[in-house]
Amino acid sequence: AEMTHLQAGLSPETIEKARLELNENPDILHQDIQQVRDMIITRPDIGFLRTDDAFILRFLRARKFHQTEAFRLLAQYFQYRQLNLDMFKNFKADDPGIKRALTDGFPGVLENRDHCGRKILLLFAANWDQSRNSFIDILRAILLSLEVLIEDQELQINGFILIIDWSNFSFKQASKLTPSILKLAIEGLQDSFPARFGGVHFVNQPWYIHALYTLIKPFLKDKTRKRIFLHGNNLNSLHQLIHPECLPSEFGGTLPPYDMGTWARTLLGPDYSDENEYTHTSYNAMHVKHASSTLEREASPKPMKRSQSVVEAGTLKHEDQGESENTQPLLALD
Repeated sequence: AEMTHLQAGLSPETIEKARLELNENPDILHQDIQQVRDMIITRPDIGFLRTDDAFILRFLRARKFHQTEAFRLLAQYFQYRQLNLDMFKNFKADDPGIKRALTDGFPGVLENRDHCGRKILLLFAANWDQSRNSFIDILRAILLSLEVLIEDQELQINGFILIIDWSNFSFKQASKLTPSILKLAIEGLQDSFPARFGGVHFVNQPWYIHALYTLIKPFLKDKTRKRIFLHGNNLNSLHQLIHPECLPSEFGGTLPPYDMGTWARTLLGPDYSDENEYTHTSYNAMHVKHASSTLEREASPKPMKRSQSVVEAGTLKHEDQGESENTQPLLALD
C-alpha cells in the first residue's frame, strides 16, 4: 500500500467509512487516480490546470470512485471556470466583492461538525443587502469557501450540510433571483464541485420561495432532489436530521446564536473588519491563478455554446427557451 500517504492524517474510522461508502481502496488508489489522469488527454479543449494526485482524489471521492463519473466532474469543474471567467478572475478572499459577502456572513460556517462529521454551512437569506452584495459575489464567496474547506480530507469523505434560513426574506428580494442566476448556482454546486452534499435544508421558507423551488426542480438531479428538505417552521423535522447540539439557537439548537463574522475572520485573518484593501496572505485558488489570461485568448474568438455543452454533459435535460425570457424575474412585482 505505497499510496496510503494520500490518506495521511485520516482517522481509522474515516478510512473505514471511505471504504464502505465510497469504495475507496488504499491498495489501488494510485491506479484509480492514474486512470482518471489518462482520460484528461482525450479532452484537449478543456484547460485542466491541476492534475496532481491529491486534487484528482477529491473528484474520485465525490463520485464514489466511478472513474468516468469522477472525470466528468473534473471536466465540468474546469469547464465551468472557463465559461464563467469573470467569476473566477480575482478568486480570493480579499477580492472586494467576495470580502464583502464573507463579512456579511455569506456563507456562515459552523466550527463544529454534525454527528456524521459533516461541515455545516449557513445562509441567512434576509441578510442579503442587494445594494451591497450581488448574487454573483455571494455565489463566488460560497464557492471559494468550499475550495478552502475541501482541502480537508475528512470533509472530502464526510461532506457538507447547507441550511438556508428564509425568515424575513422579502418578496422584493426574491424577485432578484432570476432563472439564469439560479441555474448558474446549481451548475456550480451540483454539477461542477467535488463535494458530497448530505442535505440542503430550507427553514421558514415563505410561499414564494416554495414557488421558486418548484421552478428550479427540473434542473436538479434526482439525487439532489432527495436531499433537499423543506422544513417550513417545523424545527423538529430539522432536529431529526441534524442534532440540536450541533446547531445555533436560531435553529432551535443549543449553541449560541451564529456570529456572522466567524468564517470571514477565519479566511481573512484578524483585520477582516478593515474595509480598506486587505493584502495579507489569503487563500489563492492555485488552479485558477494564471489561467485566466490564456483561457481568455482561447475563449474570445469562438464564443462557447454554453447551454449545449452543459446539455451534452448530461446536466440539463432541456434547453432554455431563449436567453431573453430566461433573464426575466420569476416573480413580477406589479
